[in-house]
Amino acid sequence: MVGAATALGLAQLGLSVSVIESIEPKAFDDNQPLDVRVSAISAASEKLLNRLGAWDGVFKKRHAVYRGLETWELDGFITQFHCEQIHEDHLGHIVENRVIQLGLWEQLEQMDNVEILYPEIVTQFEYQQGSFQQVKVSLESGKQCIANLLIGCDGANSSVRQWAGIGITGWDYQQACMLINIETQTPQQDVTWQQFTPNGPRSLLPLPDNHASLVWYDSPQTIAKLMQFNPVQLAEQIRAHFPERLDPNFIVLDKGSFPLTRRHANQYYADNVVILGDAAHTINPLAGQGVNLGFKDVDALLSVVAEALGENQIWYQNSVLAEYQNQRYKDNLLMQTGMDMFYKTFSNNLMPIKAIRNLALKVANIDSPIKQKVLKYALGF
Repeated sequence: MVGAATALGLAQLGLSVSVIESIEPKAFDDNQPLDVRVSAISAASEKLLNRLGAWDGVFKKRHAVYRGLETWELDGFITQFHCEQIHEDHLGHIVENRVIQLGLWEQLEQMDNVEILYPEIVTQFEYQQGSFQQVKVSLESGKQCIANLLIGCDGANSSVRQWAGIGITGWDYQQACMLINIETQTPQQDVTWQQFTPNGPRSLLPLPDNHASLVWYDSPQTIAKLMQFNPVQLAEQIRAHFPERLDPNFIVLDKGSFPLTRRHANQYYADNVVILGDAAHTINPLAGQGVNLGFKDVDALLSVVAEALGENQIWYQNSVLAEYQNQRYKDNLLMQTGMDMFYKTFSNNLMPIKAIRNLALKVANIDSPIKQKVLKYALGF
């Protein structure tokens, strides 16, 4: 998603772009089951996708709007956010990752200055010296691509980052996350909610019609065990461990899981190389900010490149890439640190700390300028 958005934005600036993908996105069909991988697209990310011309393609497929956010641990101590508090129509949309990718892909295919290579596997990166330095990318098919700038949007285990010698810092959270798609008897409300428990949060994200995505955080051992259950057995576990506000009349449709890790690249660029999204940073998914941070990376890179082109500068030189890093590094680090503090605070089960954090949730629910600023920051404004 982040890579496709970057490619599309650079192409719209008039640059020639080659996109290397290992698989081709499948065409959309209304009858296809919902993808278990979904993202909470913030209002800021929506605006970026709209500016790129991709949002209409996403919106016409499948999405679920959410207008409210609710977080609590103990009953009666709840923080509620609503779009009306910041005078917006909505807070965001829950969208399947592949639907976002398809919306971007459809726009890429219309660009004459975009070459899409799939299915392709990269076999080698190397610098090529000439009148000026470039990067040569060799593919399994035998094809080679030569570029002024190699852009790595290839995930947390980025081969581009590793080849460029960009180090990372990070750790594992000793927790895993399970995603579960369910179908309920009644349509979902336009609210996403999350309850903290001693073992980790339990969350619900609304999906189209009578569907929802449940998010279950727990120890890796517990999640591995849950993944072995059949749909009926898993539904029984959900009813036993999720808040009572979840409609008990549901069936499990699909599930998936992944470990929770934090990674942050020591820098976001090297000579003729830049990294974005998960290749540069991964975050605890508590607030659903992962892909939104990636789209903010895209927005920043497009901004500095556009400025360089407008001033007839070499748009891929290190000074331009350094400005992209300056705009994004501290913001990403701040969000990572904030989520870590939130995670650690609610992981501690000592009664005094438990009492303080629940009181804090109660106080945070009072309408105030601070509450509005927190909500706007979470939405990318």
